[in-house]
Amino acid sequence: MSLETSSDEQRPVTTSHEPQEARMSNAQSHSVARAVGAVTPPHAHATQRSAEVLKVSTRSRPSAVAGAIAGVIRESGAAEVQSIGAGATNQAIKAVAIARSYLSEEGIDIVCIPSFIDVAIDDEERTAIRLLIERR
Repeated sequence: MSLETSSDEQRPVTTSHEPQEARMSNAQSHSVARAVGAVTPPHAHATQRSAEVLKVSTRSRPSAVAGAIAGVIRESGAAEVQSIGAGATNQAIKAVAIARSYLSEEGIDIVCIPSFIDVAIDDEERTAIRLLIERR
């Protein structure tokens, strides 16, 4: 499944269901992105590394992103959503709410932990919103 990137960037972002050359591994993404001002407890590193990263743009359909979030939560228990800008963050928040309703039908409750993260896009650092979504 592909989700569009922010409006400033036109490359599609892929999930782990696509070929290796088309995606960035979680280890690579953490070398490019770091939480800003976040204090990370020692046990949280394993959760961060295992979370699937989904990037959301202003044009992303919240229901499609919600389906991706729900699928990743079912599979691994944690997902990470990144967005840059107000429009993309709006779509991401709507997607989390929709995913919560999808998963609640199966008896799964999720929580969303927001933070800031610096990401490198075309050799330029940008500040993004990072939503870590985990099973409650």
